[in-house]
Amino acid sequence: MIAFARSRRGVEFYVEPETFATDTTAVAIAHDGEWTRRRVGSPAVIIKVARKLALPVYDVQLTGYPGRMRAYNERRRNEPSPD
Repeated sequence: MIAFARSRRGVEFYVEPETFATDTTAVAIAHDGEWTRRRVGSPAVIIKVARKLALPVYDVQLTGYPGRMRAYNERRRNEPSPD
């Protein structure tokens, strides 16, 4: 997550709640919608990382995912598959 955030512009973190199947996770989303998801254990962990990197962190249950993430996923789906 840290390497992703440091190597891309406009990164924001979105905390996803713990579920029956997974621990708390966070999604780091760059300015162009590129993203990565990782288990973080607790919201406090990603909040600390975000503070250290001076990046915003949001609760995905309150804000939802940004449109640029959906647009990125759509662009990836429409790319020709490498043969």
